[in-house]
Amino acid sequence: MNILLISTNRNALPMPVMPVGACIIAHASERAGHTVHLLDLMFSRDAISDVQSAVVVFKPDLVGLSIRNIDNVDMLNPIFFLDELQGIVKTIRSGTGARIILGGASLGVMPEQILRLLPDSIAVVGDGEIIFPQLLERISSNESFRDLSGIAFIENNIFHLNRDSTAGFSVICQAPDYHRWVNTEAYCSQLATVPIQTKIGCQFQCVYCSYPMIEGNRCRFKDPNSIADAVTRLAASGLRDVEIVDSVFNAPYEHAMNVCASLAKAGHKARLQCLELNPLFFDDSLLSAMELAGFTGMGITVESASDPVLQGLKKGFTSCEVHHAAEVVKRHRIPCAWIFLFGGPGENPETVLETLHFAGKYIRPHDVVFFNTGIRIYPGTELEVIARKQGVLSCSPEEMLTPRFYVSPDVDADWMEQELKKAMANRLNFINIDSLGLSFLPAINRFASRLGLRPPLWRYTRAIRRMLRLAGMDV
Repeated sequence: MNILLISTNRNALPMPVMPVGACIIAHASERAGHTVHLLDLMFSRDAISDVQSAVVVFKPDLVGLSIRNIDNVDMLNPIFFLDELQGIVKTIRSGTGARIILGGASLGVMPEQILRLLPDSIAVVGDGEIIFPQLLERISSNESFRDLSGIAFIENNIFHLNRDSTAGFSVICQAPDYHRWVNTEAYCSQLATVPIQTKIGCQFQCVYCSYPMIEGNRCRFKDPNSIADAVTRLAASGLRDVEIVDSVFNAPYEHAMNVCASLAKAGHKARLQCLELNPLFFDDSLLSAMELAGFTGMGITVESASDPVLQGLKKGFTSCEVHHAAEVVKRHRIPCAWIFLFGGPGENPETVLETLHFAGKYIRPHDVVFFNTGIRIYPGTELEVIARKQGVLSCSPEEMLTPRFYVSPDVDADWMEQELKKAMANRLNFINIDSLGLSFLPAINRFASRLGLRPPLWRYTRAIRRMLRLAGMDV
């Protein structure tokens, strides 16, 4: 069959994300014997026109849409990405009767809601590189797909979801030929990284998290040597900035250490980073191994430095581990981004000030500290249950495709924002989600690239904020 794959993500802030999933699906579909064309809309000036042209020229038998994000998870300035998606689907259906298949991370979060938004579609919910070729085989042979594992659909107004059995999961870390499928030069010019995973699944039970719905709560591991081989191939092809995008990289600890050991042996010449480290499995041995492996940036997702909030979020660690992580970071040279989330269950004025005090006193001044306020509520999470019990959420699950946010009823959101802005005014390494949504960020990325600066750009947060302030901007 002729397969047209469309990567629909057009959000380039704070930097464009390379569509690794769509590229892997394209590679797997071609390997299964199909003719594949991948249309990446990231840099498209007129997405509707480009989709229309692709349908006319390629004449697809089937169209696959990769849908990365539902919204921008910004409580103060929410942007709903699926409005444009409806226009894309309408354009496809005006030009072809080909079946439409939906996939991507967002389908793991709210498959029924998205399928009802885009009726007469099928969704892949699971390991797409395995499931999608199986679905293509069924469709090309005019066989029923309704019993296929990892498929969701609506029939007679009833939602059906066949849970992914994960059979056939590959332990080999894939590195498709990105140069063939997408405009890698455009991505690199805006300091984009190439994402890879060392495992799939998450063992933690954070109340707000959608990862268990997307990947499951049981870890499935990629072979460490295959990860090193993939990184080596990427670097050799000119894609030297590689980001590990596991839900949590250093859990289990032993797997992370084995990955680092394989990377250190490979001599890959890549610049590695990972923004998902957990303070529970964080010590000098890990950071020493990461330094030898070639990491040039890391992030610790702690959400809070106060025990009532950490307990309310079910993070699985305490403020003692948070303080210990800060001491470990100080003994090593890898630049670090600290990620905090204000407003969780248990948050109150005292816990907010405790977290701000920790960030100001114990985090290195040259490291960046990122704060977000309000937590996106997803159906099926424990946070949804908490929000309903507390009266924070009253809408039905069907209405939650439109962004809904949680803020602890014990703290005022406006007050939190004011306290954060006061802290940001005095500390140039503090940023909030507004900083990631600046319209001129792509221009900064391109300028930094021309200067020879390499990711992660947040290493230069203090210098960039100082420069923008001198230019008269209040950032």
